[in-house]
Amino acid sequence: MATQHPVLALDIGGTKLAVAMVTPDGRTHGCLIEPTEKHRGPDAVIAHLFDMGRRSVAAAGLGDAGAVGISCGGPLDATAGVLTGPLHLPGWTDVPIVAMASAAFGVPAVVENDATAAVLGEHRYGAARGAAIALYLTLSTGVGGGAIIDGRLHRGAAGNGGEFGHLMVRPGGRRCECGRRGCLEAYASGTNIAVRANEVLAATERPSSLRGLPAVRAEHVSAAAAAGDALAAEIWDETTALLGQAVTDLVNLFEPHVVVLGGGVTRSGAMLLDPVREIVRVTAMPPAARAIVTLAGLGDEVCVVGAGALALDLVEAARV
Repeated sequence: MATQHPVLALDIGGTKLAVAMVTPDGRTHGCLIEPTEKHRGPDAVIAHLFDMGRRSVAAAGLGDAGAVGISCGGPLDATAGVLTGPLHLPGWTDVPIVAMASAAFGVPAVVENDATAAVLGEHRYGAARGAAIALYLTLSTGVGGGAIIDGRLHRGAAGNGGEFGHLMVRPGGRRCECGRRGCLEAYASGTNIAVRANEVLAATERPSSLRGLPAVRAEHVSAAAAAGDALAAEIWDETTALLGQAVTDLVNLFEPHVVVLGGGVTRSGAMLLDPVREIVRVTAMPPAARAIVTLAGLGDEVCVVGAGALALDLVEAARV
């Protein structure tokens, strides 16, 4: 990319805020990660986010940002630059985040669904680099998705395409934040893995190493399952089975070259990746079953780098 302007990337998650300056080589500088504290409401959280952004610019020492890229879960209106009602941020209705960021930093800004930004980051700098057709699923507070089709970012008519977390994997099953029952997100998000574990612990007296933990999290479930805890293993096996089913459906639908899995739940590594890969290998239709299923090459920085890639494109477009 010809431009050398660094940009500021802001990622708004339900659990954490992440910011960094991003350079055209995809590297992050002055990265900061702090709790979202979403109970404080949009005004307080956005003020905190912008303060983090200013601190990141100062810490990076690269000069002012040429643009601001923002990633956030949907629904959102990327064209209007408005967060219309992110499921992981209750009460954030019609927040004009792009206008707010542009005013705060004095440069153009852009917003995209976080997983859409992430697939762009992975396609440009990470595990999906150069793939003509690539899919991305983020397994975090919620479950999101993004797609590269014929080398181009797929956004959908209003910028919310790729909501892979709301694939139906168990009709009539657990209630999802979207209002339906049985969505993948209701089973495979870090939030819902923990909720399911707590429900089982409350409903049974079966022994488990999870008992007595002050707050059961998804990483506790995967670690306990790896250590042979039968109760945790049942929860984890259900998680990977339903995720594998969803990835298989996506592979059959898109016939991608690569499917990238990212987000906090994927820190479990092979505990997650191996069973999902095997389900796809065995159950997907040939030749789609040859799709590579892998973990995000950008790790925990994937959404920040993706937001940076969007901002870099904005700067480049202004130069043409």
